[in-house]
Amino acid sequence: MRFLVIVKATKESEAGQMPSTELLEAMGKYNEELAKAGIMKAGEGLHPSSRGVRVRFSGDKRTVINGPFAATEELIAGFWVWEVKSLEEAIEWVKRCPNPMESESDIEIRKIFEAEDFGEALTPELRAQEDRLRAQMEGNG
Repeated sequence: MRFLVIVKATKESEAGQMPSTELLEAMGKYNEELAKAGIMKAGEGLHPSSRGVRVRFSGDKRTVINGPFAATEELIAGFWVWEVKSLEEAIEWVKRCPNPMESESDIEIRKIFEAEDFGEALTPELRAQEDRLRAQMEGNG
């Protein structure tokens, strides 16, 4: 099972406050543990929302909205993509994580949809398209 592990933003991360050397070292060590265990497939930190944009969709109209965005607790400061056997395993790994912020923080875990989750709606043609796309992303296509 694949999970998106989301590091929620804080007032400090949205203000652009960089982590301390100690925190960078602790997170680097943790990421090495994840990689050695074969769990971590991707992971990155994100710039504050003040450097981002949102694109709002309304029918065929697209509107670009510049950051920063309100509701800091709903924003994302970073993420991992993990492959583990269960949600419980992902939870256990998150519990081992150093606090990713200098202040109190939250990490959210969300299961990533797999092809099987779509049932009959994913026709053989759509499955083949998905397989081609994955091969291209992995550099095999």
